[in-house]
This record gives sequence, structure tokens and C-alpha cells, in this order.
Amino acid sequence: MSRRQTLEALSGLLLVLFVAMLSATVVSTALPQIIGALKGSQSQYTWVVTATLLVSTASTPIWGKLADLYDKKLLLEIGIAIFTVASLVSGFAQNTEQLIAARAVQGLGMGALQILVQIVMASMISPRDRGRYYGYLGGVMAVATVGGPLLGGLIVDTSWLGWRWCFFIGVPFAVVAFGLLHKTLRLPVIRRDNVKIDYWGALLIAAGVSLLLLWVTFVGDSFAWMSPETLAMVGAGAAILAAAVWVESRVAEPVVPLDIIARRNTALAIVASLAVGMAMFGGAVFLGQYFQIGRGYSPTEAGLLTFPMMAGVLVSSTVIGRLTSKTARVKPYILFGTVVLTAGFAMLSVIDHETPLAYVAFGMLLVGIGVGGSMQNLVLVVQNSVPLKEIGAASGAVTFFRSLGGTIGVSVLGAVLANQVSANIASGLERLGIKGGGNAGGDLDIAALPAPVQEVVRAAYGDATGHIFLVSAAIAVVGVIAAAALKPVVLRDALDLPAEPEPEPEPEAEPVDVVAPEVKVTPSAR
Repeated sequence: MSRRQTLEALSGLLLVLFVAMLSATVVSTALPQIIGALKGSQSQYTWVVTATLLVSTASTPIWGKLADLYDKKLLLEIGIAIFTVASLVSGFAQNTEQLIAARAVQGLGMGALQILVQIVMASMISPRDRGRYYGYLGGVMAVATVGGPLLGGLIVDTSWLGWRWCFFIGVPFAVVAFGLLHKTLRLPVIRRDNVKIDYWGALLIAAGVSLLLLWVTFVGDSFAWMSPETLAMVGAGAAILAAAVWVESRVAEPVVPLDIIARRNTALAIVASLAVGMAMFGGAVFLGQYFQIGRGYSPTEAGLLTFPMMAGVLVSSTVIGRLTSKTARVKPYILFGTVVLTAGFAMLSVIDHETPLAYVAFGMLLVGIGVGGSMQNLVLVVQNSVPLKEIGAASGAVTFFRSLGGTIGVSVLGAVLANQVSANIASGLERLGIKGGGNAGGDLDIAALPAPVQEVVRAAYGDATGHIFLVSAAIAVVGVIAAAALKPVVLRDALDLPAEPEPEPEPEAEPVDVVAPEVKVTPSAR
């Protein structure tokens, strides 16, 4: 494709990604209002986000594998259609159960958009130039992440709109993106015969992860850590995931190719991506709740207060993307990003309901810089290490584990937050002379509570938020270790790896002219 064609198609791809990221973040500041209006609980608050991330995570490798086998443009258009329909259904939900189900279907479309955009870009642009374009990609993600919480807050605070428009708002963007891509994107269609999709592997992975996340959600509340329920859920989840590994090692077209993720740089990039995924999703989800419930700000104000983290992502991804393309080096920037990410989490681990906003803002800024410096470069490391025919599977594997990190992060952090909030509320109510009120914060409609109880609940949420970021900081340290162990790579200029030279055939022996000796025949002999 020419530069003009590339830029035209790139505009459509970036708009698609903007739609997906906007849908993921537009509800972050609106969720307290949404769950309060639908009379939901803290666990349901978490699952409105987790359901989307879980289905997106489970479907990402499938979309990546399909992109290696079928028309990438057609797959992208199918993903946009699924996403659009699910967004409309989410907007019309009448209770939290319907909303969670619709958000799960929306995650199927989000999984397609997030991975297929990267795969299509990898099919058009060489890894050396891809760093600059991935800088634009990170910038768009940052703009969507910045605009999402703020837009969600404005929608909820606007009486004639209401929270349902948090889901409707992405529909026109999706329609425009569909038309733009249908017109501009031109990719060769490579068809392969005897294709087999590993549906069993994807089903087993989704089932195993879901079971473990359900255990994380309910353990310590509905049943004890050491209990028959824990043994059954953890044992069954581990057995299902073991079966998934067995299936993946034997099928012809595995949804998570074990030979690719077993390579050194791919495996290390996956470990680091888990920490980045937790930062990207967990920070956006629980910081919005912290500012609204823990500090008493409106949804619009909460969106504005999360701006430092998103500004860090925007600046860091753009600048580091250009530096990566200029130097063709990627490991130093990944290491820098994971170290800064850990420092940001460490700062946020000590916040409570009275922490100065300037301190919280600086911690969020560091988290944003860390995410922007490492997120796309981790994908770039893997894409640079595989041939073009494996780009889809490799990109899908890294994105899968990054999304899995976000899914696990939201679930685990949500469970930690819920347990800590319950304990804080119980102790706070006891000081007021109220016993057995540990579930007062289960209903997130805080405005309906008496004023003294409101103060207890707000303080409980504000003080508990630091604990979840302490867990995040510990996991981010693992990301630093993985980044430090990455093998340094130089980004190649070609789209594909150079073909291995074929062994030269052994030289054939040159023909030798045999000259018979001249024989003189005497007359007598004749």
C-alpha cells in the first residue's frame, strides 16, 4: 500500500479502536450511578466490567487465529457489527443481570476490534516503522481513555440524557468506522485449505478462567478460604485449564500456540503484559469509584480527576513510539515503563479518603507513563520475533494475556476492595453504636443512606482503595523482572523474517574429456 492508502486505512482503524476503548472506559465513572439505579451490589459492580473483559479475553486468540486464516477486513466488519448490536442491548437493560449479559456479548466485539486493528497494522507496516504508528495507536487509546470517564460523567450528570447513553454513544462512531474501513481498507485475501479452529481449547480456557474468577469473587464472603466450596472451585478450575493445555498441545491449529508462547521473549512479554493489563483496567475502574464514593465528587468531576493518568499514557505512548522507531530498540523503553508503573502503584498504595489530590494525581501520572511506555512495545517485541504468517497468533497470544491480566486484576482487586470495605464499614458503624451493619455498603445507592452512615461508607471506600494498589505494586514488580530478562532485539525493516537459506546442493563432478592415446599402426601389424 502507498503512504496515502496506508494513512486512509489507518484513520479507519484508529476510529475502530477509539470506539472499543471508549466503550470500556465510558462506564468507569458512571458505574456507581448505573449500579445504584439498577439496585446492584459491589460484586455486580465488578462483574459489569469483568464480564466484558472475560469474553474479550477468551475470544481474542480466536480472532487472532481467524485473522491468519480468513479475510481480515471481513472479520473486522463482523466484530464491529457484534459490538454495535451489543451496545444497543446494554443501553436498554432493565436490571444488572441483563446488563452483565449484554456487556459479555459486547466483549466479543471488543476482543475482535482490539486484536484485529493490531494485526491489520502489522500486515501493512514494517516493524521498524510500526513503532511510530503504534505511538499514534497509543495516543488514540489515551484520548479514548481520557474522554471516556469524562464523557460518562457528563452523560450521567445531564438529566435529559441519563446513564443509558453511556452505551448508545458509541453506536454512531461504530457505524462511521464501518463505512470508512469498508471503503479504504485493501488487504490481500489469503485462503488456506483444511482449516480447523480450536473451539474446544477456547471453551476450556474460558471455562477454567471463569470458574477461578467466580471463586475469587465469592471467597471470604459467601464461603471461607478453606472450605469444600473453595476446594471444588479451585480444583475444577485447575483441572479444566490443565485439559486446555493438553488440547492446545495436540490440535493442528491451537488457539494459544504453545510453541510461540514458550519462546523466551514471548513468554517474558506475556508476564509483563499481565501487570500492564491490571494497570490499564484496574486503575480506570476503581479510581473512578474512589473519587465518587470515597471522596464525594460527581461523575464529571471524577472523570476530570483521572486526567493525569490518561495524560501520562498519551504523552508517553506518543514520545516513546517515535523513539522506538528512531532507535529500533525496544527493551530499554519497556524496562523504563514497568519501573515507572511500579513506582506509581507504590505511591497509590498509601492513599485514603483524606489524601491530598496533588499526591494522588502524581501517582496516577506515573501509572499512565508506565502503561504508555510498555503496553504496545510488548506487542512489538513479539511481532518482531515471528514470521508474517504467525503475526495473528502471536499478537493474539500477547493481547490475550494482557486482557487476562486486566480481567484477573479487576476481579481480584474488586474482591479485595469488597472485603476491606465490609470490614471498614463494620468497624465504623460500631463506633456509631450500630452492630451487624457490615453490609451497609452492599447497595451502592449511597445517597439513600442516612448522613452519618454515608460518611462511614465513604471513608471505608476511600481507605480501602490503597490496599488494592498495594497488590498491584507487588504484581508490577514481577513485570519489572520480566522486562529486565527480555533478550534485546533490533526491530527489522521488512514485513517478514528473512527466509532461511536452502542448503546448497553438492557440486557435481565436472565432466572430464578422456583423450585416447594415439596408436601408430605399422604396415606389418595392419
